[in-house]
Amino acid sequence: MISIKDLKNYQLIVNSELFQKEKEFIQHGDTTVYEHSLLVAEESLKIARKLKWKIEEESLIKGALLHDYFLYDWHVKEKYHRFHGIKHPIFSRNNASRDFSLNKKEENMILSHMFPLCPIIPRYKESWILFMADKISATKETLSYVRRNNKFLNKVKEFVWNE
Repeated sequence: MISIKDLKNYQLIVNSELFQKEKEFIQHGDTTVYEHSLLVAEESLKIARKLKWKIEEESLIKGALLHDYFLYDWHVKEKYHRFHGIKHPIFSRNNASRDFSLNKKEENMILSHMFPLCPIIPRYKESWILFMADKISATKETLSYVRRNNKFLNKVKEFVWNE
């Protein structure tokens, strides 16, 4: 079985200068957009292979890596950052189609990954896989951050374990 790092689109995107810029922006908790994108791509491939669905792995990885390719810090209060959750798939698709050629499937993957918050319906198996992988990854990242940084929870652990 081919490793994710052996897929053509993985190397092309991950090594690009603008994708590397994602390391500067936080996505969930203390996870960068770069880390999140890599985790979503890995989770997507894992889901696809577990389900044994006939899919285009190159498109799956391309869409997964570029689904949050909005290239700004959404935590900074700017007028165009308002409604980030709803608007960022459009920014991501626009940036991705500017920097990499996208087919219709990859466009749908990026535009629909926030369904149903955004009304664009996932139309391909790859789109549904990305949708699932993004939610799984975001949940893991957020819960991991909360566990590490929840002062109340840490005080309870400290109290319980010190007795």
